[in-house]
Amino acid sequence: MATRLLRTNFIRRPYRFSALSPVGQPTVTASTAVVPEILSFGQQAPEPPVHHPKPNEAHNDIDLSDQARLFASVPTSDLLRSTAVLHAAAIGPMVDLGSWVMSSKLMDNAVTRGMVLGLVKSTFYDHFCAGEDADAAAQRVRSVYEATGLKGMLVYGVEHADDAASCDDNMHHFLRTIEAAKSLPTSHFSSVVVKITAICPISLLKRVSDLLRWEYKTKNFKLSWKLKSFPVFSDSSPLYHTNSEPEPLTAEEERELAAAHVRIQDICRKCQESNVPLLVDAEDTILQPAIDYMAYSSAILFNADKDRPIVYNTIQAYLRDAGERLHLAVQEAEKQNVPMGFKLVRGAYMSSEAKLADSLGHKSPVHDTIQNTHDCYNNCMTFLMEKASSGSGFGVVLATHNADSGRLASKKASELSLDKENGKIEFAQLYGMSDALSFGLKRAGFNVSKYMPFGPVETAIPYLVRRAYENRGMMATGATDRHLMRMELKRRLLAGTA
Repeated sequence: MATRLLRTNFIRRPYRFSALSPVGQPTVTASTAVVPEILSFGQQAPEPPVHHPKPNEAHNDIDLSDQARLFASVPTSDLLRSTAVLHAAAIGPMVDLGSWVMSSKLMDNAVTRGMVLGLVKSTFYDHFCAGEDADAAAQRVRSVYEATGLKGMLVYGVEHADDAASCDDNMHHFLRTIEAAKSLPTSHFSSVVVKITAICPISLLKRVSDLLRWEYKTKNFKLSWKLKSFPVFSDSSPLYHTNSEPEPLTAEEERELAAAHVRIQDICRKCQESNVPLLVDAEDTILQPAIDYMAYSSAILFNADKDRPIVYNTIQAYLRDAGERLHLAVQEAEKQNVPMGFKLVRGAYMSSEAKLADSLGHKSPVHDTIQNTHDCYNNCMTFLMEKASSGSGFGVVLATHNADSGRLASKKASELSLDKENGKIEFAQLYGMSDALSFGLKRAGFNVSKYMPFGPVETAIPYLVRRAYENRGMMATGATDRHLMRMELKRRLLAGTA
C-alpha cells in the first residue's frame, strides 16, 4: 500500500506536484504577483487590540475581553501546555528545525526515532490531535464537549494515497470514524471529514481535473464517464494547468474512477444511514475540480433530507473565483432542488499555488491582498447565511479563526433572526487553536465545533508538519490567544498566592 506516512519531506506543498506536470506546454500570459505570507484555515492579518463591546452591542458581538470567563472550563495544566505549544509553534526557526528532524536520517535510528516520537506525542500531538484511533478520538470529543460545550468534527488524519489498496484501507478507516461519531450523543459532535485524496489516487484526480478543465474550455468536448454534478468552474477560474487536449481516460483509469465513486458513495451512504453530516475537504487547484465534481455528484445522490444536507463541499475564499463558483453551485442546487451544505474556509495552499502558477507563467489564483480574501470570505459568508435563513435546505459551516468574521456573522445572524441552535449554521476552528474565539462564539449562543484529527502518532506527523507550515503565518500573528492565556495564567497564579 502507498498511503503516505513518514518521511515528512513529501508534505511540503511547494514540491508536492513536481512529478505531476500540467498538460501541454505552459503559456506566459501574466506576470507573477507578489504573494503575502501563507494564509490558513483561519487566515488573518495581525490581530487588532482586544475588542471591548459596548453595552448596547453585546447581543451582536463576540466578547473576547474577559479571559477568566473564556477559559473557565480549562484546567491550569492544560492552559499551561497550550500556551507553551502555541508559543513554540509561532517561532519560525523552531518549525523549520522540527520539520528537518522529522525528515532526517535521525528517524531511521530506533532510539532517536522513539525519543522524537515520544516528545512529539507529549507536546504537539496531544495539543493538535484527538487520539490514536477513532474510539480514542470519540472519547476526546465527549470529554471536550462535557468540559466546554464545544462539539467535535472527527477527522481521520491521513494525507493521501497512491494506489487502490491504500484507498480501500482508508475508506474503511473513514467508515469506522462514522461508527465512532454515531456512538456519541448528537449534541456532542457535528460531522466527520473526508479527504478525497485519501480514497482516490492523486494521479487520477489530476487526470480527471485536466479533462474537466478541457471540457469547460471546449464546448463540444464530452466526457462519457461524467456523472451529474454542479458547475465546478466560473469564467474567472484558473485553467492554465491544462493547455492542450488531455488523453482520454484509459479503461483502467475509468475502472479506478468508478471504484473511487463507489468509495465516496459508501461513505456517504453510511453517513446518511447514521445521520452524520460529511464534510469534503479542499485541496490545491490542480486537483480541486475533480474533488468538487465528486462532492457535488455525491450530494445529488445523498442530500435527500430537505431540512439537513448530509454532504458539504468546501469553498476556499482566498481563490479569486470562489464567490462566482459558489453562486453557480447554489443556483444549480436550487434548480435541481438539492439541499446543499458548504464549509467556508479562507484557504491553506497559498505558497504552493503561487509557485505552480509562477512556473507556468501565470498569476496566482489567490487574491492579491489579504483584505481581498477577507472581503471574499465575508461576502460568501453573508450570502450563505441568507440562504440558510430562507428555509431552502442549505447548511453552513463557517470555518474561521478570524474574530472580525465571527463578529460580522453574529451581527448578521441577529439581523436575519437566525435560530443559532438548529444546526443550519455553525462555526469551526482547528483543535488546539483559536480557543478564545471558540469559547466567545459559544458564549454568544452559536454551535461551535473543533476540527479534531486523529491517528497513530507516525501517521499524524505529516498532518502536524503540514499544519505547522500552512499555519506559520497565522501562528506568528495569532497573538490574541497567547495573550489571553498568559493573562489567565497570571490571574490564577496571583489568585493562588493571594
